Amino acid sequence: MQASMVLLKPKLQQNEVKPAGKVVIGTVKGDLHDVGKNLVAIMLECAGFEICDLGTDVPPEKFLEAVRLDKGNLVALSALLTTTMPNMKTIIGAITEAGLRDKVKIMVGGAPVTEAFAQQIGADGYASDASRAVARARLLLEAV
Repeated sequence: MQASMVLLKPKLQQNEVKPAGKVVIGTVKGDLHDVGKNLVAIMLECAGFEICDLGTDVPPEKFLEAVRLDKGNLVALSALLTTTMPNMKTIIGAITEAGLRDKVKIMVGGAPVTEAFAQQIGADGYASDASRAVARARLLLEAV
């Protein structure tokens, strides 16, 4: 998929396709898993989103800095470990406390994450897999 993006990206730029939105994506602090996050990032990029991938084990401060620097209008948080899921709430809280919550939509996902959990922590959206993440990201940013 990443190799195909090398071929596709120049075509998208050549056709002057307007980005569907800008997404800051990362796996939350304490979690080193990135396969799902990478797949979502690639799918979003293929769908025309501009991606700012913060990587894995990302502390709240890095997400907050990316929002402050206007690197995205959607923040996508990933967690594979149930023990790191509370960090999603911490990140949402940090963005809210900084007075930046109205600047971005926040979407969460990962194997143990559920729609109920997303609602409980104040996320705007949840996706159970990469293709649903693309559809959800489009819906969230249509409302902006």
